[in-house]
Amino acid sequence: MDLFEYQARDLFAKHGVPVLAGEVIDTPEAAREVTERLGGRAVVKAQVKTGGRGKAGGVKLASDPDDAVAKAGAILGMDIKGHTVHRVMLAETADIAEEYYVSFLLDRTNRTFLAMASVEGGVEIEEVAATNPEALARIPVDAIEGVTEEKARQIVEAARFPAEIADQVVDVLQRLWTVFIAEDALLVEVNPLVKTGEGRVIALDGKVSLDANAEFRQPDHAALEDKAAANPLEAAAKERGLNYVKLDGGTVGIIGNGAGLVMSTLDVVAYAGEKHGGVKPANFLDIGGGASAEVMANGLEIILGDPEVRSVFVNVFGGITACDAVANGIVQALALLRTKGEDVNKPLVVRLDGNNAELGRKILTDADHPLVEQVDTMDGAADRAAELAAK
Repeated sequence: MDLFEYQARDLFAKHGVPVLAGEVIDTPEAAREVTERLGGRAVVKAQVKTGGRGKAGGVKLASDPDDAVAKAGAILGMDIKGHTVHRVMLAETADIAEEYYVSFLLDRTNRTFLAMASVEGGVEIEEVAATNPEALARIPVDAIEGVTEEKARQIVEAARFPAEIADQVVDVLQRLWTVFIAEDALLVEVNPLVKTGEGRVIALDGKVSLDANAEFRQPDHAALEDKAAANPLEAAAKERGLNYVKLDGGTVGIIGNGAGLVMSTLDVVAYAGEKHGGVKPANFLDIGGGASAEVMANGLEIILGDPEVRSVFVNVFGGITACDAVANGIVQALALLRTKGEDVNKPLVVRLDGNNAELGRKILTDADHPLVEQVDTMDGAADRAAELAAK
């Protein structure tokens, strides 16, 4: 889960990272009172989960409360790279002398954590890495050792931070590492980390991405979720404990058991769809290795509720999840939707193989639902689902 800047700032403050005062608002007029509390001037910053806000006009300096109202009004409702601005943060102004970059992230390739730091902050780090790679220090961090004072000084030296602020940066790095570990983050980034005219080091802008797999031990993180921006189908699936991801531009709904099988199914449908006018898969949905008929019914209900879906491909290799349970789930789901008065008119192509496959096929055959077709092979079923979606 990616956080808004103001949420990242709050987490920084919670763990003692030096930040500036700031408040988030959603109406222009509210900017007046906030700016007065901040000393009469403020930086008005669009709250969107994308970079390049400054270049897009989403960060402006307000010289007084009236100006803050005007600037907030101009930014609220703005479109920045496809993200509509619904909130702005008004932050205390700072006398910026230097801008730096620091971050901690999960390095999946090398199976470790990674610290990155540069004295060339304030711009997109990808630009620094591309144009001046030697200016970006990359220091592996051992998961057990963490960021000790010694490790923090190693990062400071590698990035060549000025000696007069080295101690402050060491402290900030250790506190940011605390944020990273205590909040179960996948990324903690500060860009820019600034030195003020008075010589103070402050985290001026932050980006934090939290690990959704750690939700069970981070109950407070539920309040950070941007429910208004969430895809309603994904939200409904999450409430039911389903591993579902909506894909743009797809028309074939996908249900499978096991992430590997579902990923393979996406590829097979995309390949088959090329000869049917470019038909694509509409979603990822893994009902898991031990899914019950109820889980199958829930998943099918979610997919049939997607207005972009024109056909559904149920691809199951029975193991822990027996094919008869899947077949019962399909029958139950269709009956459930009928009782709710929903118009079910999307064809289902079902491929069952493995544990209890013959029983599962018999259940579907006996049910004799006019929308359900059975195809023996994965490739054949993918082709038929794509063909039906194209029609």
